[in-house]
Amino acid sequence: MSRAWQRMLSGRRLDLLDPSPLDVEIADIAHGLARVARWNGQTNGAHIFSVAQHTLLVEAVARARNPRLDRSLRLAVLFHDAPEYVIGDMISPFKAVIGDAYKGVEARLLRAIHLRFGLPPESTAEATRLIKSADRGAAHLEATRLAGFTTAEARRFFGEPPALSSSMERDYLTPWTADRAESRYLKRFEELMRT
Repeated sequence: MSRAWQRMLSGRRLDLLDPSPLDVEIADIAHGLARVARWNGQTNGAHIFSVAQHTLLVEAVARARNPRLDRSLRLAVLFHDAPEYVIGDMISPFKAVIGDAYKGVEARLLRAIHLRFGLPPESTAEATRLIKSADRGAAHLEATRLAGFTTAEARRFFGEPPALSSSMERDYLTPWTADRAESRYLKRFEELMRT
């Protein structure tokens, strides 16, 4: 008999078919996302460019575009790829190949994560647009700085790059160690929970 749950380092068993918010722990999310590679690991640098680091870049892009974002929107941005702590990061072309089965699992996990941390189970259309826009902007930067895309290719697939300071770009686009990505993700989560 096959199992449909994943054991987390916290000891929780997260059921992929019916995930409970009670089995979601921020430490598990941060730990997992810090060890999942973006771009299937096809990036420059001494370390992988992790989903945790990507998520923090997306949140920085969203903040730069709209400094008045409220706490719940910033948390939603921080969690936009959180299901990947369990199911990994699948590149967009492969998601298109496997279709709705992956999307269903991802949506159930995201709903449980949102509920666990006091967010509405479904994002509003406005929040979804904001997240997608910041995510595409971050992908443009990652594609050109880390993944070998030309500027023209990145514009075609991801649109225009966001305006970030050169110090922010240097920080967020230099791949971090897994420990650093995990600790920075946790730190940002704690900052948002205090606001």
